Amino acid sequence: MTVAIAPSEAAVPPAEETSGDEEFWVEPPASGDVAPSGDVAPSSDVAPSSDVASSGAAAASGDAAPMDDSVPKDDSVPKDDSVPMEGSASTEGSAPVLDVPEPVARDAREFGAYARTGGWAFALKVARSVRPGGQSAEETPKVSAKEFAALAGCSAERVMRYYKAWDKAADDGMVPHFEVLVPGADIELPDAEVWLSYYTSRSSAASERGTAIAAAAQAEGIRPTKALEVAENPTALRAAILADPSTAQAARAALLDRLKEDPALQTELARDIARTDELKKAVATETRAADRIGYVRQIVENGQVKTPAGQTIDAPAELRAEAERHLSLIDELDDDEEAGQWATDAYDTVKDLVAQTVAADPELRLQERRTKFYSSLQKATRVFEELTFDDVDDLDTIYEDDMLQRLEELQQAITMCITTLRKAAPAAESAEA
Repeated sequence: MTVAIAPSEAAVPPAEETSGDEEFWVEPPASGDVAPSGDVAPSSDVAPSSDVASSGAAAASGDAAPMDDSVPKDDSVPKDDSVPMEGSASTEGSAPVLDVPEPVARDAREFGAYARTGGWAFALKVARSVRPGGQSAEETPKVSAKEFAALAGCSAERVMRYYKAWDKAADDGMVPHFEVLVPGADIELPDAEVWLSYYTSRSSAASERGTAIAAAAQAEGIRPTKALEVAENPTALRAAILADPSTAQAARAALLDRLKEDPALQTELARDIARTDELKKAVATETRAADRIGYVRQIVENGQVKTPAGQTIDAPAELRAEAERHLSLIDELDDDEEAGQWATDAYDTVKDLVAQTVAADPELRLQERRTKFYSSLQKATRVFEELTFDDVDDLDTIYEDDMLQRLEELQQAITMCITTLRKAAPAAESAEA
């Protein structure tokens, strides 16, 4: 038995719906089994079994069938194979009549049908010709997905992707279920734009990882096939990041978003930074700038400022106004502009104003000196407390004359401090009295 492949069945889905690991071209059968070469393109699908007779007749006559049965035959085709184009002046009055060869007109009709329906046109061929699960060959004239794929010259996996897309759409009420469809029968199809919400052109989309990628792509408003293609080729992603600054910026923004919810990635990235000298320096620089901006921002938002000695005081109006001016300049910077020098200028200006504020107030100046003395005393205490003599028996192994000399000098300095403070104590007590 020979099967003629109609040109409507020879149309192939667009490139973005094909997988790179599949081959769709098969060697055509013997010349006696196909329509004349001038009328038939290499096929991706085949005519359903119920259409074999009509397809064969079309092949024998040299006229291939239209893309689907929804396109009526034109019995008024002139003998010279030239036909007026639809939408010409004869039908719409807006353009002159164009006499074109029948193959050109047929291509235009098939293109229009696919433009309106997209992948639904191919999914219908699968849905009406492939046997649903649970049905035996005796119950229906339809064939298995494997047999259909063999006839189409493509993989069974690709056929099943169309099959599953139709199944999902049927569950949503977009199209009829498989059992209702008859081989060769046409139905009204949904718009082409809806197709990509049901069809995934890659087998990886069926995995848990692929499902997550597809969902994220839909949330971003892009086609899942694009995101899946990138995920399947990380080397290409790396090349794009290395070569293109805008791609690198997009990758950086995506990583920052993921870091918020991925502790493991946070740890890995922090480790990478700590092991790279250039990154460590960059982080230190940015941290210093961020701390200085935070210092200025606290003055604006809280109305308080820390003095050099560490005490917190209310910021005068002049100081707050200056801090707000510098902060507004920093906030107006673009994301790609360096804020380091701006932060330094703001910090230095504010620090000078704080020092002037302390110097202008005698009581505040006195409190600043007292706070500074206590801070130094606490630091010295902590350091000295770390000098332990737990291993008394082994002191002779670490002893050096310089150690003892330094401690004696420290003891003398402490004694002088104590003596000075004791002299000041009666004066303070009498002043209080």
